[in-house]
Amino acid sequence: MNYQPSPQRYASMEYRRCGRSGIKLPAVSLGLWHNFGHVDTYKNYRQILRMAFDAGITHFDLANNYGPPPGSAEENFGKILKKDFAGYRDELIISSKAGYLMWPGPYGEWGSKKYLVSSLDQSLKRMKLDYVDIFYHHRPDSDTPLEETMTALDLIVRQGKALYVGISNYGAEEARKAIGILKQLGTPCLIHQPKYSMFVRWVEDGLLNVLEEEGVGCIPFSPLAQGLLTNKYLNGIPSDSRAAKPHGFLKEEEVSEHRVEQIKKLNTIAEQREQTLAQMALSWILKDDRITSVLIGVSKPEQLTDSLQCLNNKKFSGEELAEIETILHS
Repeated sequence: MNYQPSPQRYASMEYRRCGRSGIKLPAVSLGLWHNFGHVDTYKNYRQILRMAFDAGITHFDLANNYGPPPGSAEENFGKILKKDFAGYRDELIISSKAGYLMWPGPYGEWGSKKYLVSSLDQSLKRMKLDYVDIFYHHRPDSDTPLEETMTALDLIVRQGKALYVGISNYGAEEARKAIGILKQLGTPCLIHQPKYSMFVRWVEDGLLNVLEEEGVGCIPFSPLAQGLLTNKYLNGIPSDSRAAKPHGFLKEEEVSEHRVEQIKKLNTIAEQREQTLAQMALSWILKDDRITSVLIGVSKPEQLTDSLQCLNNKKFSGEELAEIETILHS
């Protein structure tokens, strides 16, 4: 059957302005880092993409190396885009990135103009797109002048291959410099994508303040700490979890006894709030006005349904916040 999006798809999603730009993003965006590669099940991730759009998720986040194998998430997304979303391109924000290793030799990673332009050309071919909405430099490169990397992003916009540009994994001062260069070039930085969760808090040490001052949006990735901030690990490591997968980024040793104790205590607070742990972890990030959207990854349609419920309760009492801090610092 042909896919017909829900006519109610914009009824319940919250959309937040991205910094001081004209763009609004859904409070929850879908990342294709895992679960959309050639190693995964087509029928499953096609259903996830359809459900996401039906729920008002208009932003799909990719990168050149997403899979596995690298590039396969973009290929698979491109196929589904053509089959299911061809008539809805203008309702979508599609992003990609370059920075990590993609091909052999000296031009296959990092931040040179050669690499960034070539990589985006490849991404567009894989997704069968004329342009992406947002193109990111995926990680800082200390060996390439920041001016070269930012000039490459500016060039890509002027070539019509991206509408907006962003940066990812940049520290506060690196981000401030990059944002300044892009502003001078006339291609403002739209957004920053850092790793941020209850367990990974580095963005609070200056980066969020820089983004607020500069009018740049923020979209944290791994807000559920690779699944640690869900009920999945309350009783050890399940066989279908990321920690059990040989190609996953979450290692077994990260699911320590101490970490599991913290997860159990956080889960108790979530239950008192009538939320799942995942919902509370997402709400906890979205409570900050400097956050534009949280980027979730899901392996099953029901995980998407569960995560979206975070929008129903984003308020925390002072007592709840204090209790969470006590647990996180224990």
